[in-house]
Amino acid sequence: MNNKQNQAMEYHAQGYNCAQAVALPFCEEMGLEPTVVKRATEGFGAGMGGRTQTCGALSGAVFVAGMLKADAVNPGSKMDTYKVCAKMSERFVSECGSGVCAVIKGLTGGKMLCSCNDCIACGVRLVEEFIRNNAK
Repeated sequence: MNNKQNQAMEYHAQGYNCAQAVALPFCEEMGLEPTVVKRATEGFGAGMGGRTQTCGALSGAVFVAGMLKADAVNPGSKMDTYKVCAKMSERFVSECGSGVCAVIKGLTGGKMLCSCNDCIACGVRLVEEFIRNNAK
């Protein structure tokens, strides 16, 4: 595990949700204070507000990608951001077995596909790859 992944695991161990754990190590890159990121990503935890829908680790990764990719002045940038986030989501599903928290955790009658820590590590890796390849 690298430094960002270790930071993410530490945040998760402190009680932050998966989205927060993925996003918080990238505060400096986003130019945001940790308190802002904590507040902005809190609702994404446990699959969107505890509803076990989209995995929080994936949501956290998409949040960071959007913060780094989107053009604050040009709403037309959204198509480029969507493409990047779609690729990120496809990779996440490939590595974790699904993008849905309930499916990943085995809450839908199946077996657990991936632990929260493994999902968080995947989310961090995807953000790091995004930064290497796509960030402005």
